[in-house]
Amino acid sequence: MTEKNRILIEGYSPEELLHALEGENEALVFSGEPLVFKLGSANVLGQFAITDTTLVLELAQIDGGGEGILPVLASLSDRFARKRGLRTIEWLVYAVHCANPNLKLRRVLERKGFTLRTPPGQARGECYYLCADL
Repeated sequence: MTEKNRILIEGYSPEELLHALEGENEALVFSGEPLVFKLGSANVLGQFAITDTTLVLELAQIDGGGEGILPVLASLSDRFARKRGLRTIEWLVYAVHCANPNLKLRRVLERKGFTLRTPPGQARGECYYLCADL
């Protein structure tokens, strides 16, 4: 088992969570309302939504982590979006502006192609942004 597979999300493996995100659970998670959840050793404040063709991931705060939680979240998001027939994944990461930001997170996001900007139609201000086609 690889290190990536050992990172759990609220006690679930990525595969288990992907299966659990069907029906009523999907509606709760992708409601566009803020959620606090455990991802590996990190506590994450985020919100998730689905538009007609896009999975939208907003990460407001990440406390802890460092063991590769973003690749796990990215892989899970990609698999979920493809399963649902979505065409894009939109990331808005505000966590670099929180009270105690992780400077490594900023470097990781920039290496992955995220850009610092204020997305159109967003009133929350500047974030690291990436819109990825599937």
